[in-house]
Amino acid sequence: MTKKREIINGEECFLISGARFYSISDTFECGQCFRAEKTKDENGYAEYATVIGNKILRIGQKTPGELYVFDTDEDELISTVIPYLSIDRDYEAIRADINSRTDSDWLKKAGECARGIAILRQEPWEALLSFIISQNNNIPRIKSLIRALCERLGEPIDTSDMLAHGARATEYAFPTPEAICAAGVDVLRELKTGFRAKYIYDAACRVCDGRLSFSEIYAAPTAEASAMLEQISGVGPKVAACTLLFGFGKLDAFPVDVWIRRVIEKYGFDPAALGDFAGLAQQYLFYAEREESK
Repeated sequence: MTKKREIINGEECFLISGARFYSISDTFECGQCFRAEKTKDENGYAEYATVIGNKILRIGQKTPGELYVFDTDEDELISTVIPYLSIDRDYEAIRADINSRTDSDWLKKAGECARGIAILRQEPWEALLSFIISQNNNIPRIKSLIRALCERLGEPIDTSDMLAHGARATEYAFPTPEAICAAGVDVLRELKTGFRAKYIYDAACRVCDGRLSFSEIYAAPTAEASAMLEQISGVGPKVAACTLLFGFGKLDAFPVDVWIRRVIEKYGFDPAALGDFAGLAQQYLFYAEREESK
């Protein structure tokens, strides 16, 4: 992987090259994150804006494996952007490891089809609440609920210097556990979160009073970490697995939803045999089955 300063569409940015088959569209639109919005899509060039902490990040792409990163400096690029985007992982080695553990030609084909997907390193609290909200929901609705939550309870981020590039006049950071605890269940219900309101509130309160420790979850094996998360009201194995995979970097976590259960039954393979990178195999399967269904 290399990085250098570049000019594209009249703007200075960093060009990151050598990320093999990395696809920002496949990564942002595979159901693992909910704050990325496509702001440009023309002449083979796609650009997204997303929020990381209190920072708006803009990323563009014309060619797989090459990313244009705007509105950042070199220190932030190295310390925050590259780790978040997970460009520093060797996904070809991971895919080879997955293939070595299975005789399923379909899984190997799925890995080829979805080889542009990377597992983002999201902030654990945001991942936890996002997947609580995702229960019995579709992606547009999830995004709408998260945006409402951020606008009501998150700190504003000034985007005035980015309006020409599709940014909203004001963006908001993800609300803290303290902000949600202070707001209470009634406010969460006002935001149309429905039955999820009490689950969101319980998660926030557990973080605030120390019953839920993210450092302990990081340190625990995946099965134990899942059990910790499942102490939260409304958090079952699927939400816990999504949180561990996308928020805690536990790449062996394997979320099972309706789509994946259907794939397991259809092709008859054992997720437990997929090893340390089962979670990435899950993304390959989800992506390939979704594409086939189209």
